Amino acid sequence: MKPDTFKDKIVPVTTILLALVVIWYVAAILMNAPFQRDMDGRAGATPSTLEFIGKTLAQPKPILPAPHQVAQNVYENTFLRSLSSNRSLVYHSWVTLSSTLLGFGFGMLLGILLAVLIVHNRAMDRSLMPWLVASQTIPILAIAPMIVIISYNVLTGDNAVAHLLNLDSDASRLVSKALISTYLSFFPVAVGMVKGLRSPEIMHLDLMRTYYASPMQTFWKLRVPASIPFLFTSMKVAIAASLVGAIVGELPTGAVAGIGSKLLAGSYYSQTIDIWAALVAGSLLAGILVAIVGVAAKVVDRAMGGRPA
Repeated sequence: MKPDTFKDKIVPVTTILLALVVIWYVAAILMNAPFQRDMDGRAGATPSTLEFIGKTLAQPKPILPAPHQVAQNVYENTFLRSLSSNRSLVYHSWVTLSSTLLGFGFGMLLGILLAVLIVHNRAMDRSLMPWLVASQTIPILAIAPMIVIISYNVLTGDNAVAHLLNLDSDASRLVSKALISTYLSFFPVAVGMVKGLRSPEIMHLDLMRTYYASPMQTFWKLRVPASIPFLFTSMKVAIAASLVGAIVGELPTGAVAGIGSKLLAGSYYSQTIDIWAALVAGSLLAGILVAIVGVAAKVVDRAMGGRPA
């Protein structure tokens, strides 16, 4: 089979992106037209068709911003703002990224631990796995305020946990938001690791028994290496879910920084362009994180002796 060339990979993606941009422009014209028509009627203006379309794509607070408006906002608030500015998307992305990575780390550890327990204990498999699945049916928006507020009060209150960790207010707020990321990221890691740890064939397990390998040796020499591809695949899902959790954790708490706070402020003041720019920033951040996990997967695969496809 002939390998895919660079052209074969780029042309389909570029075509779809261009089609989406065209659809976006058409939708922006149609959705912004009623308001622009009302404004022209009040001003007694009778613009031509091209002038009318231009006005629908240049409104300061449109119902649906045009792609060039969002792109301009992203550019200005990324490259033309100080990194410490409250309007900088880099600053807000960094705040969200901090809780994302912390929650992802917690979720990784929790997911791997649960997977090991499920694989090596039949009682845990029968009792714990259904609860893990059921936990993901709870709407995250419903429990996010409770988790953030309760955890923050526990971390800052007069109790044993607060005295043990001794976190300041900013660190406690960061951990509180990270718990939402943990909640969303541990499940794909747990499921992926369970699948990976159970992936070795019976023939390979019998071979380990033939060598009189202990359960611990079988685990480290066979099950763990076999689970690595499954782990990195689930990590791609988990890191994206962790970012969503960090943004959701910022929404109900009145956060003053982060992508969630940008979305909230934009909705308060009807700054739809800012809302879409924050969404684009979040999407780009998610893509970068998933790409980093993909690169790490290739590095680990080669280090383990894997061959490039």
